Amino acid sequence: MNNRVVITGMGIYSCIGKNPDEVRNSLYVGRSGIILDPVRKEMGYRSGLTGFVERPVLKGLLDRRARIMLPEQGEYAYMATLQALEQAAIDEDFINKREIGIIYGNDSSAKPVIDATDIMREKKDNMLIGSAAVFQTLNSTITMNLSTIFKLRGINFTVSAACASGSHAIGLGYHFIKTGLQDCIITGGAQEINCYSMATFDALSAFSVHESDPQKASRPFDRSRDGLVPSGGGATVILESLESATQRGATILGEVIGYGFSSNGDHISNPTVTGPVRSLLMAMKDAGVKPGEVDYVNAHATSTPAGDASEARALFTVFGDTAVPVSSTKSMTGHECWMAGASEIVYSLLMMHNGFVAPNINFENPDEDSAKLNIAKTTIEKDINVFLSNSFGFGGTNSSLIVRKWSK
Repeated sequence: MNNRVVITGMGIYSCIGKNPDEVRNSLYVGRSGIILDPVRKEMGYRSGLTGFVERPVLKGLLDRRARIMLPEQGEYAYMATLQALEQAAIDEDFINKREIGIIYGNDSSAKPVIDATDIMREKKDNMLIGSAAVFQTLNSTITMNLSTIFKLRGINFTVSAACASGSHAIGLGYHFIKTGLQDCIITGGAQEINCYSMATFDALSAFSVHESDPQKASRPFDRSRDGLVPSGGGATVILESLESATQRGATILGEVIGYGFSSNGDHISNPTVTGPVRSLLMAMKDAGVKPGEVDYVNAHATSTPAGDASEARALFTVFGDTAVPVSSTKSMTGHECWMAGASEIVYSLLMMHNGFVAPNINFENPDEDSAKLNIAKTTIEKDINVFLSNSFGFGGTNSSLIVRKWSK
């Protein structure tokens, strides 16, 4: 089978807004969500920079049992999924009648593990950990919790693929629907943002130390970039077969037309050019589009010296002199890690529906690689018919997604 796969709902809970309207406004004006966290400095972090995401109040939305089994990133994912289901007009009755699945990206659950370990070390009694802790500690915490909360009966698993997790989750959902195995899947990604979650990343000296002006610290593609800024939240995209969406009269937000993937097969953390190029070319072949037909590229670019340079080379290898507008929304959000591949689909959809390309803020001085790209320094008014979004992760995992504006 070769079903067309459409997007009928999206939700976002991030440092630049707690819903699509807030996020759209932030993207348009280039508003940063980065702060300096004093708690991280007190703990001994080299960098105290982070995206700030307010914890949602779930009392009144979920019963106590459901609340205590959700870790922080699960709360963000729940809020984003509520928004997405509402936009898709998927209610309890529809869920009861259909086998709706969930595939979500998540690659850590640090705080629950640390909290449980601290209790064991101090009290020497594992019965004091509590029966809900196990459901917070597992990487699959989001899919196991949300599938239970929303009573889902379709495919149910978590994608653990570092910073490409959210993108691969959407790509896999696309294939499940394209091949006729499912009609509707909740996909996305979420990232915890607590003070424990990024300590090991910071130990690699991967983070920016531009602490004097937090909102200018994330500088993708800029010559003076000195590292990424960690961030998080939750992003959900509802994928559905065109037949299913049409039958129930759903509003279609876009069509997923391409998914490419690859592994660098090299160093565990150092990026390459050839791996991303293969992912990009695979996505474009799957989508049946040529470089000149892509109207916008949402780059993975995290603001690290090596990563941005290798992606810039990969993009120039594939797109050459097409002058396709490129920007990294991580300049505003920081690097949302396991969530990023999903949130950046939402960000790009918002641009597509509102006719603009969000700026790559803090891009002031290109280097020899970024100078070859058409990087949007300011907001560009533009009709986007096709966009491409890149996501890369440790271990050399690469994912590229292509989405087209809906047309019959």
